Amino acid sequence: MGRLGVALLCLAVTCGAFSAPAGSAPAAVAGAPAEPPALLLPVQGIAASDLRDTFGDGRDSNQRGHEAIDILAPRGTPVLAVDDGRIVKLFLSQPGGMTIYQFDPTGRFAYYYAHLDRYADGLAEGQAVRRGSVIGYVGSTGNASPDAPHLHFALFRLGPEKQWWKGEPVNPFRYLGGKQP
Repeated sequence: MGRLGVALLCLAVTCGAFSAPAGSAPAAVAGAPAEPPALLLPVQGIAASDLRDTFGDGRDSNQRGHEAIDILAPRGTPVLAVDDGRIVKLFLSQPGGMTIYQFDPTGRFAYYYAHLDRYADGLAEGQAVRRGSVIGYVGSTGNASPDAPHLHFALFRLGPEKQWWKGEPVNPFRYLGGKQP
């Protein structure tokens, strides 16, 4: 191969023209953790022993799995940031109701808080938050039963595009200190 061929090959590799085979694991981001850190419980006053692992439970007559855990608490209970990071999206959706998407400091993981009654005063997209900061309040917005206020909490491993709405679901139960009975 001549110099031009080598140069073009190097450019193609550098620009990402070659990708991993379909179904292979994503490449690790340099300096980013492969696993989420231990997270703070996101509902004030709830202990890890109160958690139930609802990840994977059937929803909509078992048509889909539950890619989160539900943490029951009285309406209006403060919801806390589980980690340092940045608020990337405040969003109102039919299934999740009033929601928050937060990225961790590395940009590798997204935290999703749903069915909120309201946001904390002054909360805004792009805002840096510290672990333990009040970011919202437990509610039953979206498709949640009005009689069962709770926080729907999800954890996603982000792809290289860093899209708040798209990621690989990770069961947050053990990262919140949950233990199987």
